[in-house]
Amino acid sequence: MAHIRFTAALKRFYPNLQPIDIQGNTIHQLLYELEKKYPTLTDYLIDEHGALRQHIHIYIGEHLITDRLTLTDRVVEKDEIWIMQALSGG
Repeated sequence: MAHIRFTAALKRFYPNLQPIDIQGNTIHQLLYELEKKYPTLTDYLIDEHGALRQHIHIYIGEHLITDRLTLTDRVVEKDEIWIMQALSGG
């Protein structure tokens, strides 16, 4: 199972988010399973076309995913996944 972590910025909108272990072979599969635990979270992460929203970044270990459109980046057991919301402002 991959271990998914969330940054504090996402917890502002979803205060119950906790690190979680989820089974899946791709980012898409992980997000599908994550939706079962945190309903509506994927609506915030993914747009109406199934692509990752511009302000969201997902890392597998230290590497930013490369497939933002169909989320087919491969995940192996014991990977640490970070889901982050990009922040801006002044």
